[in-house]
Amino acid sequence: MSGFVAGGPPPSGQTSPDGHINTSPFWPSIDLDALRGTLRLDNSISPPRLETAVIAAAISVNRELAAWRIEQQAAGYSKLEEVPGETVKGVPEQVHLYRRAIEAATGAEVCERYRSYDTTNSGGKKADDIAPNIDDYRRDLRWAIRDFLGTTRTTVELI
Repeated sequence: MSGFVAGGPPPSGQTSPDGHINTSPFWPSIDLDALRGTLRLDNSISPPRLETAVIAAAISVNRELAAWRIEQQAAGYSKLEEVPGETVKGVPEQVHLYRRAIEAATGAEVCERYRSYDTTNSGGKKADDIAPNIDDYRRDLRWAIRDFLGTTRTTVELI
């Protein structure tokens, strides 16, 4: 689905000091190497660019889920992993959905910024090729948030 191809690990000296982005103690840490692998981001996306995109994604997602988080904390849960629910591979579904939302928001951010990398004809073609992926990432973000909150994915009204 992504327009990027894996190009191996980032060159030495270009990784995040701890390889993670942490937000509030409630939300799980985001592993940058795992995210890079999931999104198949190559080395043209530098660690600082990736960190910037993940931070923007985390701010956006955390704001959307703030009311839900506050409810859970009021119920006595100090971390997302503690909130009761179904698990997949031993990890709560909510953790998977949270990470999915962060990944999708990061993917959209990186794709949008990648457009400005190369303004030659091949760069313009590449930007056109990845444009649908931006929409796909935005859709995946919306679905992950809606699934997280337990709401339906589609709203239909008769006009």
